[in-house]
Amino acid sequence: MSPQLQDTLGMFVFLAVELSVLFIGISALVGVLQRHIPPAKVEALLSSTGTRGYLLAAGLGAITPFCSCSTIPMLKGLIRARAGFGPMMVFLFSSPLLNPVVVVLLAATFGLTLTSTYVIAALAVSLGAGWLMHAFGFERYIRRTATKETGGCGSSQSQCGAAPAVPDCGSPKTDSCGSRSESACGDTAIKITPASGSCCDSQSSVRTKETGKYSGVWRDAWIDFVDVLPSLLVGIALGSLIYGFMPTALLEQYAGPDNPFAIPVAAVIGVPLYIRAEAVIPLAGALMAKGVGAGTVLALIIGSAGASLTELILLRSLFTMKLLVAFVGVIFAMAMIAGYATYLFF
Repeated sequence: MSPQLQDTLGMFVFLAVELSVLFIGISALVGVLQRHIPPAKVEALLSSTGTRGYLLAAGLGAITPFCSCSTIPMLKGLIRARAGFGPMMVFLFSSPLLNPVVVVLLAATFGLTLTSTYVIAALAVSLGAGWLMHAFGFERYIRRTATKETGGCGSSQSQCGAAPAVPDCGSPKTDSCGSRSESACGDTAIKITPASGSCCDSQSSVRTKETGKYSGVWRDAWIDFVDVLPSLLVGIALGSLIYGFMPTALLEQYAGPDNPFAIPVAAVIGVPLYIRAEAVIPLAGALMAKGVGAGTVLALIIGSAGASLTELILLRSLFTMKLLVAFVGVIFAMAMIAGYATYLFF
């Protein structure tokens, strides 16, 4: 067996196990959080109106040590909780790039100057892109199926008054949320006397009494995982092939200091070259030692950590093609801004 094929198979097994465990674990964690935090509160905190929701989303992204693929379960939870579209996209952009592990490794490998450029560019572009995509109405390009519940009532909770296209497992008997009289979740019908808060909070309390607060968490996580498994395996296979058969010399040739287009080339190479940021940073350090410029290295890190073929294949089930293209465009723009800013200011 050739070394390239060995590397490909080894990477496939590693990614398949790692991403499967992460996906199921994070999906379960999201399910637990949804049972403690009402969707109405998520919607209020991560609202697209005002700056607070955007800053909170960036902060959430900065403290969650997720890779680009691991953000998908969290993203699905935010969509179902009807979080603001702009803050939701800020989280999607910032989470794989600003997590503490990446920032610490960057500082240890390249120093504070380059790390500061990386953090400022990633944060500024994430916030700006999230706001612009909301302002231009890109929310309409989220697939309707992404907001549907899976696995019955045990999964994510719907908002009362949601769009008719989104099924509400606890749809009221009357049009008024406040006059709701029964739960229609498939459990034994129980009279509900609405107290303060939304009717969905009442529905959640009824479900807690009947089935237990954490009932169905692992089942729903498994259902979500099975839904994305074919796409996940396809993405892992493509990423592993590129990892195993793309020689490092190719990066040196096309992203080297002699190429005036090294920064955009590095950004383009980074997306299909699926490597966790924790792994691409040592690779980037080796490339810098061979003469690759600092700006080109930053573009490669952002391109590879901010997006990947596996992530794009998974996002295809949530986003239409227009939103997917816009997402990739933002990652490329972020990579190039960070790369050229490095040469201009440092």
